[in-house]
Amino acid sequence: MSLRNQIKTWFTTLLICVLLLAHAFVSSAQIRLIERTLRDTSRIIKPDTLLTKKRFGHAALQFGIAELVPQLFDQFVTKKDYAQISFKTIGHNLNPGSWQFDNDPLQTNQFGHPYHGNYFFNSFRTNGYNFWQSAAASFTGSYIWETYAENQAPAPNDFINTGFGGAVLGEMTYRLSNRIVNNESVGFKRQVNEVLGMLVDPMNGLSRILDGKWGKVSANPALRDSSKIAAEFNVGTRTIDLNGRSHSGWYGHVKLYYGDAYENYQTPFSNILINTEVGQDDSSKVNVVSVYGSLAGWEIKSTESVEHLAVLSANYDYIRNVAFFYSGESIRINLLSEFDLSKKFTINTTLGMGPIILGAAPDKYITPNGRDYDYTMGLGINGSATLNLAGKLFFNLNYRGGWLATINGNSAHYFLHTVSGEFSYMLIKGFSLCAEPGYYALSGRYRDYPDVFKNYPYFKGSVKYSVNL
Repeated sequence: MSLRNQIKTWFTTLLICVLLLAHAFVSSAQIRLIERTLRDTSRIIKPDTLLTKKRFGHAALQFGIAELVPQLFDQFVTKKDYAQISFKTIGHNLNPGSWQFDNDPLQTNQFGHPYHGNYFFNSFRTNGYNFWQSAAASFTGSYIWETYAENQAPAPNDFINTGFGGAVLGEMTYRLSNRIVNNESVGFKRQVNEVLGMLVDPMNGLSRILDGKWGKVSANPALRDSSKIAAEFNVGTRTIDLNGRSHSGWYGHVKLYYGDAYENYQTPFSNILINTEVGQDDSSKVNVVSVYGSLAGWEIKSTESVEHLAVLSANYDYIRNVAFFYSGESIRINLLSEFDLSKKFTINTTLGMGPIILGAAPDKYITPNGRDYDYTMGLGINGSATLNLAGKLFFNLNYRGGWLATINGNSAHYFLHTVSGEFSYMLIKGFSLCAEPGYYALSGRYRDYPDVFKNYPYFKGSVKYSVNL
């Protein structure tokens, strides 16, 4: 379906328009970051209140652009077969009995579709609509695209990936984009921030143009989002054991924390964790994209030394490396705990569990038109513990697992999990040396084929830079 190419085309076209209107060129940019451990709530607000006036006309225009631009380009410029629509194809797709899972590659289905859905979501989110209303827009956009924009049968996997994944990625990009732009800044720095915000969330940049806010100096809203942000950047080498043979190469890792889990937890996505990894790999340069966003929270216990919080979260995961791949969307209930054992010793733990709405599990026995995975549903489990000794020595232990059953593909049950432990020591303020051993594991029990059991140990060594400004 080449959705990734459609997104690239739409993204490039939109970015060119912005650059022409802004008359600015990007050479560098900085995101002002805030100390996560400080809990001054005097200016922490609900970003849903940043824009109370709903602009349906602007939202509908941007929604239409997200639908029409890629479809028209593929139909009339690149002349893609799937884009040659007619009343006959639309009539066929309107029949509920026409829906069927498709066979597109993992990157198209599990990354391209959620990213496209984020445009549908943000066409409304950036124009005054709240998270839940905008999530409805991402599902609506997905249905319209599946029904009217292609001559292929609508796919339930695309509908879920675009709708649910689009809402998760959309809220993430919306909040980060708004956090970057400061209406009170001026000059070149202001233009850099506008374009950087546009790169993170193109729909937000387009909304600012339509509203006349792009580059215009004005007072920030009284309740401007000032949620805390912190980031970690790792650069190093990664070695994965592939059946006794080592595969080594460079890698980069970025982890971004937005908000504080123990503050404002009744607001959707008041706390976000973004985890990305890129590297030298045979399968894909993008190896990990993982987004955790809180939906609602409930305090269980809070004292000076102990805090317990239950949080309902929406999660998007995309893992692809030379040894292992998995992708899925899930909802989980998480128990977050913080133990302040002394002034210099803190332990944070997380335990979560919930349904995997749609997952893609590797299957070496299925290869229809390039698809090498089964679509599944099941149960996800995660747990972590972080030990902090005097802010210098850290140890993180992480576990993520999932039990899955095939809903489209070869009949099978899967158990996938990954375990890792990162040791880090801060040499000087902001810079740490890190070592991370771990492994990926896949267990597949098939009805019609031999079972599969594989383990892929790995080791990562890196230098980490932590930003707390």
